[in-house]
Amino acid sequence: MRVPSWLIVAAAVIMALPFGWGLGVALAALALGREFGQLPALTVPIAIVASIVFALMPSVSPLARLAIMAAGTAFFLVLGALFSY
Repeated sequence: MRVPSWLIVAAAVIMALPFGWGLGVALAALALGREFGQLPALTVPIAIVASIVFALMPSVSPLARLAIMAAGTAFFLVLGALFSY
């Protein structure tokens, strides 16, 4: 049985939320170090929107988009656990 592509895209859009959050916080930390203050208030929404746009982009296959979002989310979870206070 084949999974419909719209279902895979929907899962990629859902995975775009934690991926974008991690990407926004990582960008803020890269820009200013560990004491980044309020910068994620700017970088997180921009990264979430960019992640959702990528999840909906038709030029990449739906399964590849889902895999990128899932791998990125897992990466940011591990990165957060390693660098937590």
